[in-house]
Amino acid sequence: MLRTAVTRAAIPGTTFAAKAVLLGEYTPEMPPALRIRMTTAFTPITEYSCAPFMAASTDGHNISHDVYRRGSGAPVVIIQELPGIGPETLRLADEFVARDFEVILPHLFGPLGKVRTGGNLLRVFCMRKEFSLFAENHTSPIVDWLKALCREIKTERDTKGVGVIGMCLTGNFAISLMGDDSVLAAVSSQPSMPLMKSYDLHMSAQDIRNIRQHIDDTAPMHTYRFSGDRLCNAAKFEAIDKAFNNDGVTRVATHTLPGKGHSVLTLDFVDESGHPTREALNNILDYFSQQLL
Repeated sequence: MLRTAVTRAAIPGTTFAAKAVLLGEYTPEMPPALRIRMTTAFTPITEYSCAPFMAASTDGHNISHDVYRRGSGAPVVIIQELPGIGPETLRLADEFVARDFEVILPHLFGPLGKVRTGGNLLRVFCMRKEFSLFAENHTSPIVDWLKALCREIKTERDTKGVGVIGMCLTGNFAISLMGDDSVLAAVSSQPSMPLMKSYDLHMSAQDIRNIRQHIDDTAPMHTYRFSGDRLCNAAKFEAIDKAFNNDGVTRVATHTLPGKGHSVLTLDFVDESGHPTREALNNILDYFSQQLL
């Protein structure tokens, strides 16, 4: 069963288009490019299997969240971004299922199937045992839970490794997870933690050493951002280069796309041949295929 998503790609200079995007109004007389953005099919969350997963963080707190799964093949964990597991994230999952991956979607916060950025930010502020939004030199406790989940998936699937994607609030988590032996491929899209501290990476010096070593033993990972993104700005990528690529070895490949969007793979994704976000996703799918299949 497929439904249609209204994506939030910015379409400057068009009052009608802006109103349609805000209100979710689709009409046949819309410009073709806008219709493409607003009529993308996706598989609803009700078509996924679901089971709870519990694991302890290093500080001793038990963390439990529901985990949704769909597809078969090499496992890829898509970690939701701040707006939640909305239609755009489910559309992204469909891309991986179509390429013969199993998608694992941990539900960390917010209503399912909807985009709720402001409400979800308040929720995360209240989840202090799991998220350390402003921490500079250590990761959030939820990363311990995500590592345990990846290890569980690798063991139960008897696979050589797991792929992970983190976005926005969880973008840095994908980098941290690349230091775990269970993870063989990782993509960090618009990593934005710690909040308001662009030159920091939300991980310790020991974390960075572990990640560097694991990448040297496996393969580089990738990060993406828009050139005009003020939340994940150029300083964040400079910090990544300084931490991981300072000896002439590219361990974390940084990719900057033109434009002023933020969510490369979801809210600002445009499914048009040749569009920078479409090309980025194609490259990401090829990367995961090479590493995991």
